[in-house]
Amino acid sequence: MAISNKNARGHTSYWASIGHRLSGLALAAFIPFHFLVLSLAVNDRTSLDGLLSLADQPLFKIGEWGLVVLLVIHMAFGIRVLILELVPWRHGKDGRTNLVWVGVIAAIMIGIYFLVRAF
Repeated sequence: MAISNKNARGHTSYWASIGHRLSGLALAAFIPFHFLVLSLAVNDRTSLDGLLSLADQPLFKIGEWGLVVLLVIHMAFGIRVLILELVPWRHGKDGRTNLVWVGVIAAIMIGIYFLVRAF
C-alpha cells in the first residue's frame, strides 16, 4: 500500500507545478485559434480586418492580458524546472522554492504592464 503525502499539496513547489501544467494546457488550447487567425491573414484579408476590429473590444483586451499572464507563468515556472534539473543541489533547503515567488511576481508585474498599455 502506497503512503500518500497530503502535506506535499500544500508546498509551494506543488502549486508551481500545477500552475505550469495548467498554463501549458491553456496555451495549447489557444494554438488552434492562433493558427486560424494566421490562415485568415494569408487567405482572407476582409475576415482578418473584421477580426482585428473585434479584437479592439475591451473583452478581447482582457483575454489578451490573460494570455500574456499565462505565457509569463508558463515561462517562469518552466525556467524554474530547468534550474531544478540542471543546477546541482547544495543542501536540502537552498531557497529554490523562492523561485516560485519570482515567477508569480514577474507574471503579476508583466500582466499589469500589459493591461495598462492595452487601455
